[in-house]
Amino acid sequence: MAMHAELEGKVALVTGGGRGIGRSICFALARAGAAVVVADVIEDASADATHKSIEARGGVAVFKRLDVTDFDAAQAMIAGAAEEFDGLDILVNNAGVNQDQVVGRMKPEQWKRVIEVNLTGCFNCCRAASRIMVRERRGRIINVSSIVAAIGRAGQANYAASKAGIEGLTRSLALELAHRGITVNAVAPGYIDSEMTRALPQQVQKEILGRVPLKRAGSAEDVASLVAFLAGPRAAYITGQTIHVNGGLYLG
Repeated sequence: MAMHAELEGKVALVTGGGRGIGRSICFALARAGAAVVVADVIEDASADATHKSIEARGGVAVFKRLDVTDFDAAQAMIAGAAEEFDGLDILVNNAGVNQDQVVGRMKPEQWKRVIEVNLTGCFNCCRAASRIMVRERRGRIINVSSIVAAIGRAGQANYAASKAGIEGLTRSLALELAHRGITVNAVAPGYIDSEMTRALPQQVQKEILGRVPLKRAGSAEDVASLVAFLAGPRAAYITGQTIHVNGGLYLG
């Protein structure tokens, strides 16, 4: 599977790794030589296909079911995976949900669900992984944010708040862990071609693309390539940053 060996001998865990951007991240890390733990709350054909596809190409991968909102389960699963693979070098917090509604109509459970999965889930996994990485005095944590953390979006107050929280968590954790040789960064995708964006009305898609200077939607691979770079040795002096992948849609 490995086309180059920047991550040879490394162990990576990707939440929400069974589909979409998470799946592309798993593939990118495997191509760079890492053994990949594909973690997802849904164990179905798609999630199963992710780790099996990596194995079929000569890589090392396993699937682990994980509900990131379950604190105890996250601590146990991540610790167990590190024991199974004799370490944990890379954590990618990609798991996320959206439940869009304008604030005036948003139900408390819609707010809570998005915050719990996107932000609290990120904390739960960061806590588990950082304890392992601190002992090993090395590691890479990469959190998936969103362009909406920076620009907002009507009907996505819960989602935008959760992603902005991830960026604050990223900066604080970077300061806490730097002395142990651990970097913590966030990646903020813009308008990415996905099942979710393809479900938008054609007029909405056209309007968004019209505002993207590069005049195209991004791909999951565009995001995955950046994650793989941040996970590798060439990114050793980058920490506490939010790096945007948005074709120029937002220039912060």
